[in-house]
Amino acid sequence: MKPLDANDTISSLIQNSIGMEFILLPSGEFEMGSPSNEKRRKLWESPVHRVSIKKPFYLGRYPVTQEQWSRIMGSNPSFFRGEKHPVETVSWEDAQAFIRKLNAVENIGDKSSVYRLPTEAEWEYAARAGNSDSYFFGDDESKLKEYAWFLENSGFETHPVGLKMPNTWGFYDLYGNVWEWVQDEYHISYKGAPSDGRAWENLFPRVSLPVRIRRGGGWNGNAGCCRSAERLFAAQDMKLNSLGFRVVKEV
Repeated sequence: MKPLDANDTISSLIQNSIGMEFILLPSGEFEMGSPSNEKRRKLWESPVHRVSIKKPFYLGRYPVTQEQWSRIMGSNPSFFRGEKHPVETVSWEDAQAFIRKLNAVENIGDKSSVYRLPTEAEWEYAARAGNSDSYFFGDDESKLKEYAWFLENSGFETHPVGLKMPNTWGFYDLYGNVWEWVQDEYHISYKGAPSDGRAWENLFPRVSLPVRIRRGGGWNGNAGCCRSAERLFAAQDMKLNSLGFRVVKEV
């Protein structure tokens, strides 16, 4: 995959009717997961496997903000208040409700916009920005404060999006501030995971709610939680004041 540079990200930036900004990501391949020698890795981040993103897609430049959520949903569930702060205390189900309403708002007249949560593979593809180290800037944890609000510098609260430096593809707050829901259900390892970047879900009947993946770390997580490969999980109806999301717009 040809790495994006600053000119690529600026030229591929679009905005929708409620001011959400999106960056176009090209198709490409990357190694997903963490190798056995990565500091702070978890067993469920393996095995490392090659993923091929078949189609380009737009990903939100920032997590969804409270201002954007309120414009679509008419309310604000967040614990830490601020229009430019990421929305939080929203479940995976709440995120889906927001996306359904956003699609209805955007699909007016001859428009045909499709918004959704990113897949876990798409999220990691964007976070890595062509890098295979622990972070998109390398393995030096001391640099993380330049890019993320996390346990060491957050003051135990969220902050307005976009105050820290973006990654090399132009995305802000992928590390820290709030964890981010993705579409996929949790599996104990990547054995049998799709290799084409689609969401990994079980579509058979069940007796309990699925457990979904969250990515990127939050204001209450340590540096290890902000690695590109870090993945945790939560029941899809779980609401936490450290958990929000960002959105994909399909091309």
